[in-house]
Amino acid sequence: MKAISYSRYGGPEVLAFGEVRDPVVGPDAVLVKVRAAAVNPVDWKAREGHLDGVLAPVFPVVPGWDVSGVVVRPGVAVSEFDVGDEVIGYVREDFLSRGTFAEYVAAPLRTLARKPRNLTWEEAAGLPLVGLTAYQVLVKVLQVKRGETVLVHAAAGGVGSVAVQLAVHLGARVIGTASEPNHDFVRGLGGEPVTYGEGLGERVRGVAPEGVDAVFDSVGGDALKVSANLLAPEGRLVSIADTEVVNYGGRYYFVRPDADDLRRLSELAEQGAVSVHVDETFPLERAAEAHRLNEEGRTRGKIVVTVAWEGDGGE
Repeated sequence: MKAISYSRYGGPEVLAFGEVRDPVVGPDAVLVKVRAAAVNPVDWKAREGHLDGVLAPVFPVVPGWDVSGVVVRPGVAVSEFDVGDEVIGYVREDFLSRGTFAEYVAAPLRTLARKPRNLTWEEAAGLPLVGLTAYQVLVKVLQVKRGETVLVHAAAGGVGSVAVQLAVHLGARVIGTASEPNHDFVRGLGGEPVTYGEGLGERVRGVAPEGVDAVFDSVGGDALKVSANLLAPEGRLVSIADTEVVNYGGRYYFVRPDADDLRRLSELAEQGAVSVHVDETFPLERAAEAHRLNEEGRTRGKIVVTVAWEGDGGE
């Protein structure tokens, strides 16, 4: 099958488009015909070797954890999905090798849910990783309650934009950091935008004088120190970007595949509580460009790679 892969760590130039081995479908997995796969910052961090101490590579590595597509073959023990079912998945294993930037991916049941019917293939592919991250942090770790004030960093980004919507759905007041050109976008999600950078603490205090009940950090660095000083009594702080958060009394979190959580996200998307903004799409063979753009860190929402199929135009 055709796929994007890399045989050594490095920049986007190590990504190659070509033939790789077809996936082996285990008993508790399904073979998914890929329609779209989203790009996430973890993809280029893994490609550069930054996850080497956490996830061992088995070269060549096909990158990508997010997917939307169609089931073409269930494993022998699978009764949950049939041929033709439309699915989404956060297809992460405990090593780097068999990713979603390919024509097909073998996806374990624990990574899958049915695709939201109201989302396009591209939008659906952008939901799993960022949606699960936002859902698990807000609901399971921060345990956000109605009436609380939540500060979401990088509110116009992939994780942040979904986190704003979910926190609003939970009944929270949401303050979101973003560049000024993205303020209207954040308002459209239901958040109150504040500009990040020097003076952030004063700006947040200006709209939340008593502090915030919870902080969702996806930036790290100086944002953590500022965030810790903005917490109200009993306030909670979680970072998905910087393990130093523990030094500020917070918790570091790494998203995990969870089929039940993904099903709940799909339901929320169908209810209109959560949407995915796709900033730009690239065909599979141009995935290196998608990586470069994502690495710049200025994306609003998601960057998505699409897989076209002969006879259907990829639709």
